[in-house]
Amino acid sequence: MNKPITDIPHPKMLIDPYAAWAANEGVPVTEDFGVDLLEVPTAPWPRFGIDGGLVHLKGRGDFVSIFVLDLAPGAKSAPQKHLFEEVVYVLSGHGNTTVEASDGRKHSFEWGPKSLFALPLNARYQHFNSSGRERARLASTNNLALMLNLFHNESFVFENAYGFPERQGAAKYFSGEGEFIPVRPGRNMWETNFIPDLAGFELKAWDERGAGGSNMMFILADGTMHAHTSQMPVGTYKKAHRHGPDFHVFAVTGHGFSLLWYEGAKDFVRIDWKHGWVFAPPDQMFHQHFNTARDPARYLAVAFGSLRYPFTTDKRRVFQGMDVSVKDGGCQIEYEHQDPRIHGIYLEELAKHGCGIRHG
Repeated sequence: MNKPITDIPHPKMLIDPYAAWAANEGVPVTEDFGVDLLEVPTAPWPRFGIDGGLVHLKGRGDFVSIFVLDLAPGAKSAPQKHLFEEVVYVLSGHGNTTVEASDGRKHSFEWGPKSLFALPLNARYQHFNSSGRERARLASTNNLALMLNLFHNESFVFENAYGFPERQGAAKYFSGEGEFIPVRPGRNMWETNFIPDLAGFELKAWDERGAGGSNMMFILADGTMHAHTSQMPVGTYKKAHRHGPDFHVFAVTGHGFSLLWYEGAKDFVRIDWKHGWVFAPPDQMFHQHFNTARDPARYLAVAFGSLRYPFTTDKRRVFQGMDVSVKDGGCQIEYEHQDPRIHGIYLEELAKHGCGIRHG
């Protein structure tokens, strides 16, 4: 009886250009369900001229990964220019970034802990650590994996001369200003290239996601990379929901935990988080976020496929149904339908932290 044919190793089969590129860069690659980005290892990264590392989360999907860039006191990165989008969250330190637009105009902005910015597509840029005493650490969530696996040509991605002037946006977008685009709760947008302090950014109420929460969707450098931030008041938790992979969730303020599970599973996966932590729920894995701090807890989510340019049918469906009950064809579990264990778990955690529940 012949055995079934499974995987047959062959150098010209099942090639992953991004994985090959990552291995050849010679920096540490951290893989896990969730990680503390302030603690992941870095090493000299010749491409950037500074220390760095790669982070591949279990739920990152096919399109997205994270670069961690570690600038020593007074250091600067090598100039970069590339045909992939990135959204940069400042984990620690102070510095500035200079961007050269396709028409030769230069923009410079100063960032600090919890700043958020995006680099316009294929614009030349450089990061600088302005402190002579403290290191600075940046997390770049980007779609290089998509671009390398699509074109499998590094020169095309990193040495492409084409300019995208429409991606620059207004000059004020580099100074921390922006434009509010009202749509409806949960879909309101702020268009800019740079947010100086994500922790203090004004959000809009989004009651449909539960617990008196608030939110803002971002359009950054007119990109296909998505970002949004949401906040949970003290003593509250969000309604559970699910979607496709690659939403990278960064803790910004406060502390808490998230529970994750597949439909029908008996056990939960738990991630405890505070500033510096990131995790990515895998494809169609329900997840629910809980605030155990004495202050509001805020998080940032970065993914591929934005509210303006969803790119895939799945992302379009997510943005249309992220606050609609699964019983009505959406992505969300209402409080009255959640697993009865969940509320008890939250009460126990609040008691450990000396907090009381407000709503949930």
